[in-house]
Amino acid sequence: MFFYLSKIAWFFLQPSNLLVLLAVAGALLLLGRYRRLGGSLLGLALAGLLICGFSPFGQLLVLPLEERFPQWQQGSGPPPDGIVVLGGSFDTAVSAGRETVTTNEAGERLTAFAELARRFPDAKLVFTGGSGRILFDGATEAEIARSFFTGLGIDPARVILEDRSRNTWQNAVFTRDLVDPNRGERWLLVTSATHMPRAVGCFRAAGFDVEAYPVDYRTRGWSDLRRPFSAVSEGLRRVDTGMREWIGLVAYRATGRTQHLFPAP
Repeated sequence: MFFYLSKIAWFFLQPSNLLVLLAVAGALLLLGRYRRLGGSLLGLALAGLLICGFSPFGQLLVLPLEERFPQWQQGSGPPPDGIVVLGGSFDTAVSAGRETVTTNEAGERLTAFAELARRFPDAKLVFTGGSGRILFDGATEAEIARSFFTGLGIDPARVILEDRSRNTWQNAVFTRDLVDPNRGERWLLVTSATHMPRAVGCFRAAGFDVEAYPVDYRTRGWSDLRRPFSAVSEGLRRVDTGMREWIGLVAYRATGRTQHLFPAP
């Protein structure tokens, strides 16, 4: 139930959708008796589009998320016992329709995982991801991942595939149950830097101690706060990305899926 409610709620709360819905509501009110309210809603929607589309507001949302966990360094410690990569990198609908592997903008999760697999040949490898779509399209990310990693030359027998999870909390719980990590083992968690705080929070709450291996950065650093976007679509995309994680952090904390509002190293 949480999965479906979260998907429906996000459709309406996603800033780009919300601004369009405000504009449509304003336009409809202009046709009737509430023209003043309609004009106000249209003005609010336009201002929101300009601020979210061109200003660095999206960077302000994303940067604290990306900077929360530093890039991983092995240091003097032992090599990792296992590596977990979260799904979210495949376009399952296009992959199924074209009968090929199609990645999205989070594809760096996969290439980083493959590089770590070669770097640490004795580590256990886990891919966790079912389908994040409300209407299941007949292909899980785990199925596509098998073909992807085989194509990269990774022995499919090395990769443990978890194909039931539909959100980050399920990623953590189902992976923990699947690999049953021992106390003292060193496990890396690979996911997008913006998603890392929520992901680490879920794995900790599930009793699975992991080390963050953030990838798929969207910013160059705090200097990006001085750089406006050159296209409205780029700015809106960044705002959507950041807001999704902040709302997710609040929702997961409120429902007990994480122990802290903003998990830290």
